[in-house]
Order: sequence, then C-alpha cells, then structure tokens
Amino acid sequence: MAEIKTEQEYRSLMKRIDELIEVVDDNTPTDSKEYVELDIISGLVAEYEDIHYPIGKPSLVDTIKLRLYEKGITQSKLAEMLGISPARVSEIMTGKCEPTLKVARAICQKLDISPSIVLGV
Repeated sequence: MAEIKTEQEYRSLMKRIDELIEVVDDNTPTDSKEYVELDIISGLVAEYEDIHYPIGKPSLVDTIKLRLYEKGITQSKLAEMLGISPARVSEIMTGKCEPTLKVARAICQKLDISPSIVLGV
C-alpha cells in the first residue's frame, strides 16, 4: 500500500481531507467514491502522524490537573476527597512523590482516571 513520504504530501492530503469532509457525512453511502477516498486518505494520514507526530501517554500530574480543571476542583478540595493532606497533594502534583496504592485507587475513583495512567503503564 502507498505511504506518505514527505511533509508536502502530508499537507496536500490534509487539504483534501478538509474538502472531503464537506461532502461526506454519516448519511454518505460507504461505497461512494468520496467516502472511499476519505477512508483511504485518513488511514494514510493516521500512519504518517503516528510516525512523525506521535502523541505520548499523558503523565499522571497532567491528567490530574486536567480533571481538576474540568471538575472545578482545587488541590485543597482534592486533598479532602482523597483523605490526605494538602501538602501531600502538592508533593504528588510537583512530582516529588508518587501516590500510595490506596491514594492511587482513590484518584482513579474520585477523578475518573484510568488505572493505567495512575500506575504509569
């Protein structure tokens, strides 16, 4: 199968995707030429981006910060929710220490964060 070899090809295909998105929607038959073209180009672009623009796993601290922002929770409130001191939360948030297994479980449950992120796997 073909692959994208240059950044110029990538940019060109991204423009084509933008054009196709204007005509392809949920009601477009899967055998239409636009749908098929969009599907093929999207796969090529995804492969290129996986190699040239990889997205790493989020860190625990970044994930906690995002959840706190989304839920409107302060670090002090998080400490209360987890049953630990605000100083301990601060240490976790600055990367000075790792949460205990008990605290890690509470983080997963209270903030709805995947255990794989909390455990770093």
